[in-house]
Amino acid sequence: MRVMSDSINDLMNLGPKSQEWLRSCGITRISHLRRIGAVAAWQKVKSQFPTASLNLLWALAAGLENRDWRSLTADEKQRLRSSLEHDDGELRSERIP
Repeated sequence: MRVMSDSINDLMNLGPKSQEWLRSCGITRISHLRRIGAVAAWQKVKSQFPTASLNLLWALAAGLENRDWRSLTADEKQRLRSSLEHDDGELRSERIP
């Protein structure tokens, strides 16, 4: 039986830059990411690395479900976007169709 690693480096969908950003934000374990959630993790990264795009959010959310980020439906992406909205309805980041 193969034991899955808890290292953020082993989360599906993440490249070296995303892994580095997450580690810089103190997120080094998949279990930590799972506890705080993809949205909170993305917000932490975005606050420190403004060039992070919503593609990272898709990668995190899908990776936690062991799915390819490209398999997220438009509805799933919209729910994630909705989680980022301020009270005034504006996104904290850029809008990506």
